[in-house]
Amino acid sequence: MGTGLLALLSFLPILVVMLFLVILRWPASRAMPLSYITAAGLALAVWKISAVQVAAATVKGLIVALSLLYIIFGAILLLNTLQESGAIRSIRDGFTSISPDRRIQAIIIAWLFGSFIEGSAGFGTPAAVAVPLLVGLGFPAMAAVVAGMIIQCTPVSFGALGTPILVGVQTGLTGDAAVADWGIAQGFVQNDGSFDSHALMFQIGWRVAFLHAVTGALIPLIMVSLLTRFFGPDRSLRQGLKCWRFAIASSFAMTVPYFLVARFLGPEFPSLLGSLVGLAIMVTVARRGWLMPDKEKPWGFGVPEKWEPEWKGLVEIKDQPASETNPMVLWKAWIPYLLVAVLLVLTRLKFLPIVGWLRSVKLEWTQIFGSQIAASVEPLYLPGTIFIIVSLSTFFLHEMNWKSYRQAWGRSVGTVIRASVALIFTVPMVQIFLNSHEGLAGFAKMPNALAEGIAQIAGGTWPLFAPLIGGFGAFVAGSNTVSNMTFSLFQFGVGQRIGVDPMWIIALQAVGGAAGNIICVHNVVAASAVVGLLGKEGAVIRKTLPAFIYYAFLPGALGYAIVWQSQKGWLNLGSLITVLIWSLLIGVAVKHLRTSNH
Repeated sequence: MGTGLLALLSFLPILVVMLFLVILRWPASRAMPLSYITAAGLALAVWKISAVQVAAATVKGLIVALSLLYIIFGAILLLNTLQESGAIRSIRDGFTSISPDRRIQAIIIAWLFGSFIEGSAGFGTPAAVAVPLLVGLGFPAMAAVVAGMIIQCTPVSFGALGTPILVGVQTGLTGDAAVADWGIAQGFVQNDGSFDSHALMFQIGWRVAFLHAVTGALIPLIMVSLLTRFFGPDRSLRQGLKCWRFAIASSFAMTVPYFLVARFLGPEFPSLLGSLVGLAIMVTVARRGWLMPDKEKPWGFGVPEKWEPEWKGLVEIKDQPASETNPMVLWKAWIPYLLVAVLLVLTRLKFLPIVGWLRSVKLEWTQIFGSQIAASVEPLYLPGTIFIIVSLSTFFLHEMNWKSYRQAWGRSVGTVIRASVALIFTVPMVQIFLNSHEGLAGFAKMPNALAEGIAQIAGGTWPLFAPLIGGFGAFVAGSNTVSNMTFSLFQFGVGQRIGVDPMWIIALQAVGGAAGNIICVHNVVAASAVVGLLGKEGAVIRKTLPAFIYYAFLPGALGYAIVWQSQKGWLNLGSLITVLIWSLLIGVAVKHLRTSNH
């Protein structure tokens, strides 16, 4: 079978998702079973994978789905606990004192606080923390999910203390003789003369950070502009663009220290430290009223009674009666979120013994049904355990009564059950897709077959497409780490084949893999489930798609300009596309801002 036809067949499960979920607007609970059937059918009929392997991949997917549901349950439980205790009311009042403007709140919570949670835990945890917090502050559920998904790009490559680089890229390249020989020739050697893969990760890491810092400069502004366009009373882009000074300052407050950390300290802490610095700077700026939109009342979503029905989730935030003489103090209301942040960091620092203790409890199924597929769960290490522990702690810290706490548990269980249908088909489809190798047909697994087909067509223009492959991997797998594991060696080989620095090509892969999280189906399902926004996953993806397109194409153009500048000069196709993208964005912004002044 030809490479092109094989690539087209590999794309079919994703095409089904795009058609039914995004275009025809089916809920994920109906669209994803069709995608699962398509992937399983191709694996059996075309790739000629054994039915046992398909069944094993399905079981692994179900185990991963249960782990995700456990995390979702913990996040919902924490939100419901804080609602019942009255903490959400105090937190909302506290943010109003910083700024009542919803655009400012979205930037601080989604972009900066969400980036901190990403840096400490990764794997979709920001959506489980930041999205319900936004809903608690009075955001429509869909607006909160859109904001939470859009920021899933710049901080992702260094999430969970650099896991997508140190585990994803490094695992993908480990053991290949060509990589080791190239690395030694470049001077990446240990004292004994062997290949030093960590030194290579350091070099790739700062390149990833550079591409992210340039591209991420507009993400806060894009986020608030899409919020005002889709959810504002006037449905206006310009309401978001008016916030440009605060948004741009917020991006640089995070990305400048983020890049410096990656350049001089390595890939473990860019997102974690960059976001902390950004939070300290921008909360101070917001409190003092600096860089705010001029001569304008605080922007909001309008009264809830006028919100469109599809914006609302099943999780309703209702204030608990609060004593006017004894309201909950702000520091006490914030303790649960501070505990979450501290515990996430402490349980991810590998030099602390607590990591080993938590990971020693492992439920594992090797060689499922006699196949080479294995699945494992580390229940104490999952963020869901931290959320549940913090919820239990909140019961005592906030002096709650048993009745209200039981209500929090009951509502949380009900929401998770409703969310489970979509995930139990989404993740198994992903696992079949990723485990479609070693079939009798002898074809490469589906994601690699698709990438090979695109590479054959692209030739020397490959840097333009490298982020799209990374994004495709994350869109399917729901993980920048898995995308990097799958495609890093392939990207390295293409870089060598076309005669450019493969470190930049791998960096483009990692950046694209981060961007893919913006539209990843099972991340959208998980984030939506946390706030009870079920059946609207396609609508969310349609609203976040512009951010993904920007984040996939600008790094590709910038990467092309960099890798070919030594042979073609800086005035090349990549630099021209980069200038064109920036010119279009600036032109649109100026046009809308001028319109608002007339």
